[in-house]
Amino acid sequence: MWVYYGVVKPNSILVATVNGFGAVLELVYVIIFLIFAPPRARAITAVLFGVLDVVLPIAAVLITQLSCNREMQITIAGFLSLLFSVLTYGSPLSIMKTVVRTKSVDYMPFLLSFILFINGLTWTVYAVLTRDWFIGIPNGSGFVLGTAQLVLYAMYWKPEKSKRTSSDDGCQTENLIAHSAPLLDKNESRAEA
Repeated sequence: MWVYYGVVKPNSILVATVNGFGAVLELVYVIIFLIFAPPRARAITAVLFGVLDVVLPIAAVLITQLSCNREMQITIAGFLSLLFSVLTYGSPLSIMKTVVRTKSVDYMPFLLSFILFINGLTWTVYAVLTRDWFIGIPNGSGFVLGTAQLVLYAMYWKPEKSKRTSSDDGCQTENLIAHSAPLLDKNESRAEA
C-alpha cells in the first residue's frame, strides 16, 4: 500500500522506491519460508500472503483507480497504509507485556527493537519535513514503541552466565561432568554386561 501511496501522491518517489524495495525483500523472504516450512505452516502463510499482500492491495488499487479522483486515491491509500503500519508497529505490545511479566528480554530480540526504533525515527523525521501525516502518525507511534522496547531492554537485560568454570590452576574448562554423564551411564552398562 505504501508503494501505491508513493505513486499516486505527487513528489513521493522516495516512499514508492523504498517501500518497493521492501516489498521485493518481503517476497523473497516469504518464498524462502514457503520452500522450507512444514506443510501446515506453508498453507497458512500462503493463504495469508495471498489475501493480505496480493488480493487486498490489488483490490484497493483497482477500486480507487476506477472510481476515485486523485485526492481520494491519495486519502484512501494513505489511510490504508497508516492502518496497516499501526498494526505492524503495535504487534510487539504483547511481547513487551511478556517482558514486564517475566522480567526477561529473552522473547524480545534487541536487533528487531533497535531497527524498529531507527525506522520509526527516520520516517517520522521525513514526515515532519514533508508534512505528511499519513506517514508521520504510524511511524511516530513506531518510534515511541521502539523507544519503549529499548527502555525495557535496558531495564531487564541480564548478561548470559558463562558455561565455563575456572579450575585451581587458573585455566578455564568446560563443565565436563554434565556433558559426559550420559557417556558414563552407557559405559557402565557395557561394563556390567
